[in-house]
Amino acid sequence: MVRQLGFEARHRTRLDGVPPRHFADLDAAGRESAVAELGLPAFRAKQLAYQYYGRLIADPRLMTDLPAGVRDRLAAALFPNLLTAVREVACDSGQTRKTLWRAVDGTMVESVLMRYPQRATVCVSSQAGCGMACPFCATGQAGLSRNLSAAEILEQVRAAAATLRDDFGDRLSNVVFMGMGEPLANYARVVAAVRRITEPAGFGVSARAVTVSTVGLAPAIRKLADERLALTLALSLHAPDDELRDTLVPANTRWNISDVLDAARHYADTTGRRVSVEYALIRDVNDQPWRAELLAKRLRRVLGPLAHVNVIPLNPTPGSNWKASPKAVRREFVRRVRAHGVPCTVRDTRGREISAACGQLAADTASRRQRTRLVPMVSL
Repeated sequence: MVRQLGFEARHRTRLDGVPPRHFADLDAAGRESAVAELGLPAFRAKQLAYQYYGRLIADPRLMTDLPAGVRDRLAAALFPNLLTAVREVACDSGQTRKTLWRAVDGTMVESVLMRYPQRATVCVSSQAGCGMACPFCATGQAGLSRNLSAAEILEQVRAAAATLRDDFGDRLSNVVFMGMGEPLANYARVVAAVRRITEPAGFGVSARAVTVSTVGLAPAIRKLADERLALTLALSLHAPDDELRDTLVPANTRWNISDVLDAARHYADTTGRRVSVEYALIRDVNDQPWRAELLAKRLRRVLGPLAHVNVIPLNPTPGSNWKASPKAVRREFVRRVRAHGVPCTVRDTRGREISAACGQLAADTASRRQRTRLVPMVSL
């Protein structure tokens, strides 16, 4: 009991620096109330929603179907500038782009846009930093600053969709909550953002193309199942035994592997969706053949055909002792999982050269700032 309470105390969410209200924070009823407060008719709410979610415009001054006399008032009341791009880096001939954003209170968050031949995906952050303290993750080592608002999450999505349209003539097809933060620790705002991402009157992305990742907050997994949103749940397991997972994923000291897999089974049964089990392979830590065997057996027993293992080659953070497993070890791990009838694939890794793993660009920028305090003429 002491151990559990200690975990909660260390990882309790801090909500300092809450951003101002934004149009994207509001549902349909809230949008109508907001425009009514400004003395405008209810149909203006639908106009604004079409401009923001459909045309991807976030500045009422550019919304030409609005009367010129109300645009400034709407901009001031409902469309504050929430995120400003601080750094943008690209690789893969511009097909992978990572953006570091500064929020109004100075906190930093990241998003990554990845364009493939058949799809275009944005990976978004749900928190500024993360309180889960996983030792191999740059964000986890940085600690938690605060939750993001629904609008701050949606602004990452809107910016990615606008980039795809303007630079490639393409549409956003997938959204993954695998950036900075633990999405289910910011439950209400993440669910609100997901609803606006998937609503026909929102961004209109298929719910099946939205993935929410979690380290295993079992009660929140069950609650998400009961929302019946039909999202893809990605469970960051990283170890099949509690002894190791207590170290790699400290949340395991509160909700152990059995708790987490039982919650995942409830999610699969309730939604009919297969659960993606994420497993970052770390050299000589969790990549042993016996752990592959144990992983497959546990998943087969609890989830049966509703599990899919997604092996992730570790993207080491600078100065870290954690190393990626050799390719031969990775191949053997995958072979052993598959031998037990559990589907297993290796995630395509993009953006290593641009610090595209969760939290790396923010950590790199913070390090640069620290180094450049004595060299004030150097800018980012």
